[in-house]
Amino acid sequence: MVNPSTLAPDNSLLLDIEKKFVDASSAIESWFRLKWLEHAPPFYGSVDLRNSGFKLAPVDMNLFPGGFNNLSPAFLPLCAQAAVHAIERICPNAKRLLLIPENHTRNLFYLQNVSTLVNLLKLTGLEVRIGSLLSEITAPTPFDLPDGNTLTLEPVIRDGARIGLAGFEPCAILLNNDLSAGIPGILRDIEGQSVLPPLYAGWTVRRKSNHFIAYDEVADEFSKLTGIDQWLINPYFSVCSSVNFHERQGEECLAANVEASLCMIREKYREYGIGETPYVVVKADAGTYGMGVMTVKDVSGIVGLNRRQRNKMSVIKEGLNVTQVIIQEGVHTCERIGESSAEPVAYLIDRFVVGGFYRVHDSRGVDENLNAPGMYFKPIAFETSCSFPDRNQTPNAPPNRFYTYGIIARLAHLAAAIELERNKPLAEPS
Repeated sequence: MVNPSTLAPDNSLLLDIEKKFVDASSAIESWFRLKWLEHAPPFYGSVDLRNSGFKLAPVDMNLFPGGFNNLSPAFLPLCAQAAVHAIERICPNAKRLLLIPENHTRNLFYLQNVSTLVNLLKLTGLEVRIGSLLSEITAPTPFDLPDGNTLTLEPVIRDGARIGLAGFEPCAILLNNDLSAGIPGILRDIEGQSVLPPLYAGWTVRRKSNHFIAYDEVADEFSKLTGIDQWLINPYFSVCSSVNFHERQGEECLAANVEASLCMIREKYREYGIGETPYVVVKADAGTYGMGVMTVKDVSGIVGLNRRQRNKMSVIKEGLNVTQVIIQEGVHTCERIGESSAEPVAYLIDRFVVGGFYRVHDSRGVDENLNAPGMYFKPIAFETSCSFPDRNQTPNAPPNRFYTYGIIARLAHLAAAIELERNKPLAEPS
């Protein structure tokens, strides 16, 4: 087990947040319980957190998490219990489930994630098989995994308004594919089958800025409940549309928003006596895998980008062009494993935090994106400490720090639930 108190130096601001959360845990859990009655949680998700020692905030929310293989095997019973709760709520009579993954047949690490996900879903009593959208998968195709297991992908078949596999008609379809390339026709207008998450959770419709608009509202209400400055758990952000990095279109918007964000961050740093250098992260407003991301500490860093930098920012997953970006306050990470920068990633199923791990990068700094080639993962023992704070221990003790991580992750998950409610009207087929 990685002990979080050995990862981050104790800062009075962080300790104050943790103490307030632990002291108010009864009110916080009551607040969450009522919120989940108002808003249906996404089936699953993962939240990238950054802990600067003076600020703890989510910086990304993934609704199609791809790292279940990085969780400790001890988490599987907890994951299965949460999945049972989600399935009973959404599709109580489900017996068969079809899992549709990303089109990554060469990425064995991702396929190990799929294998882990299948195994935990089987623990719920479901019959689970894997359907591929790849045109080259025309028959059941096995893939040997590094851990010695074998994963079999089968071609998805459409029959009227339902989909399935040869001889397999599922009650529900679980997507582990973020639909960055668009919604395939075979998945549109399905009737009589639950699709989890819904199609409008994919990047065809979803925007990071919409998520953080919802998170702003959630953080504001939660901060009033707990008596903290919401900036301590909420990064500033703004948006620039009509951006074309190749043509240098939108540079004025980017420069203005970068400068405005840096000014606001500097003011907060002065207020709290923080000596770090403020920075922002400019990233594509849709998409994942850490693509289309750059760190900026000064306006000069965004004006007059060279060709290599423009190329890096122009294209994201599936070769899609970047036309809109979010300018997000950068949150330093003070967490380290050995000599390497680290950040916690929390995993949720339904309304429950079911585990997590540290993303670690040996060659990235405290103000850089760690979701980049060369990263690796260290599991965290989240299974009880995230849910049960211990008032007899110090705020930075593992149960209390993990409980704090779990609260911020649940706030992001709640914001995702609100975001999806608002995305639904935008999801009409094009």
